[in-house]
Amino acid sequence: MAIARPGRVQQRQITLRERYRRAPAEAWIRDGAQTINGCGGDSFHGAVIADNSGGIPLCFGIHRAVGGDHDHPNPGDLLSAALAACFDSTLRMLADHLGVRLRSLEVEVEAECDVRGCLLVDRSVPVGFQKMRCSARLQPEGEVDAETLQELVGAAETCCVVLQTLRNGVTVSTGIDRAEPEDAGMAPTPT
Repeated sequence: MAIARPGRVQQRQITLRERYRRAPAEAWIRDGAQTINGCGGDSFHGAVIADNSGGIPLCFGIHRAVGGDHDHPNPGDLLSAALAACFDSTLRMLADHLGVRLRSLEVEVEAECDVRGCLLVDRSVPVGFQKMRCSARLQPEGEVDAETLQELVGAAETCCVVLQTLRNGVTVSTGIDRAEPEDAGMAPTPT
């Protein structure tokens, strides 16, 4: 049996895996984002900059179901996009690792939310998305058996960071710092 040459992903990850086995603390990463003043300056618009975006702001809007204009991606769209991007990239990397070449791959995410909870219309309705669906449509190159495709999807479900975070939950702490007018880019109020 011929041993397949490691794919690009496997080549990049071999040294990383070994490094993280020797020094687990080096495997910890930090992703983040922050909002900025901008994109209209009203209650229904804003802008967010992801830490690794090169400083490019992404304008966001609020869903029409809670009074917004829905003229930009809303936070639910961004959450869905994060899951779609993570599941897509996880599938692609694992396909490379398994030697499965993909002709095409599309990941679609849908998130459903009863907004009565966040609008305090009915306090028995939980605030948050009640359902999310993530589906992948892929077309491998050549013949790939169903067992290999199932192994690929199962491994992607196991390794997708965003999917596992949503399924298992994560502790989120919140805080607030009061900005002085100069810190927030505002002129001080004359006394």
